[in-house]
Formats: sequence, structure tokens, C-alpha cells
Amino acid sequence: MGKVYVFDHPLIQHKLTYIRDINTGTKEFRELVDEVASLMAFEITRDLPLEEVEIETPVCKTPSKVLSGKKLGIVPILRAGLGMVDGILKLIPAAKVGHVGLYRDPKTLMPVEYYAKLPSDIEERDFIVVDPMLATGGSAVEAINSLKKRGAKNIKFMCLIAAPEGVEAIKEAHSDVDIYIAALDEKLNDHGYIVPGLGDAGDRLFGTK
Repeated sequence: MGKVYVFDHPLIQHKLTYIRDINTGTKEFRELVDEVASLMAFEITRDLPLEEVEIETPVCKTPSKVLSGKKLGIVPILRAGLGMVDGILKLIPAAKVGHVGLYRDPKTLMPVEYYAKLPSDIEERDFIVVDPMLATGGSAVEAINSLKKRGAKNIKFMCLIAAPEGVEAIKEAHSDVDIYIAALDEKLNDHGYIVPGLGDAGDRLFGTK
């Protein structure tokens, strides 16, 4: 059964305040999202397996720990998820990056995949699907579907801000997926926006309207 982790680290909460603020401009918003993604990556990789090697320090030989070669993949949901990738890669530069693009069908209002490019060794990798916002959960659920139908076995989902409705949607559709959240907000409004939220993450990252 997947677990839900809500981060309460003071640095994450501090930076989230400025990410939410309407007066934060595009450049600063982008930098803050990058920084919070790095801080979250620090926590999300806490259970990576280690192995022991022998190295030589300037003083003597000693056993020491290194990552045991676990293959990781990062999959941003286009386009807003792109804003979180570099922050994660700073800590785990060997991870490969895939991409999933979704649009909302105007009639059914359901997400439809229009693009998917993933690492060829997908079955051997642990994946982190990233998107700044988890609102209704439709896009996240479909992105995870996209990975699973191509052979992914171990998937985590990571976002900055989530609504309870989105968390429940992932838990219902993908009970094996752990969810990592910087802040769990109050609700969705009538237009599907997270309250209090941060507005449209894609527009704020890329300066569009």
C-alpha cells in the first residue's frame, strides 16, 4: 500500500511561502521551485540502497559507502513538471529523464496522452513522476498509467502542492505508489484550482498566460 509523505522541513515551508506569493516574479519562482525540488529529492532518496567499497584517504585505507547502482528515472509531466527536473538532477545526476505529455479532452475532460518518451531500460528503473501541482489527480493517474503500461514496476509521485482530492485519486487508482508532497492544501475550488494553492504553475514558471 502506497504511503503519503507531507514534508514539514522549515526550509521547504519557507520557500513555499514565496512560491505561493502572487508578487514573486518568474525568475525567482523558477529558482525557488528548483530549490524545493532539490530539498524534496534529498528526502525521497533516503531509502536508496548502499554498498561498501574500500577507498584510500590521505591518512589510510578505509571502508566507505556508495550508492549500490540502483537505476533511477525522473519523469516530469509536461509542461510544468519540467521546472522540478534540474533540482533533482543536481543531487542524482546519473538519473535518466523521460517525459509524458497530456492534454485534457474538451468533451470528456479526461487527460489524454499526446507524448511519451521514456528510458529504454524502463523495467530496471525506479521512477519519480514529478509535477508541481496535484489537483484533481487526473494527469498524475494517467502519467503513472503511461509508465506502468510500458513496464515500469516501482513508481513514486512527487509534487509541491496537493489537494486532498488528487491524493485520493492516486491512492484509488495506484495503491502501490508513494506520494511525496511539500504541502497538502485545503481543497479544490469550482474551477479545479487548488486553494490556497499557487495559481497556474506552468504559467508562473514560463511567464505565459
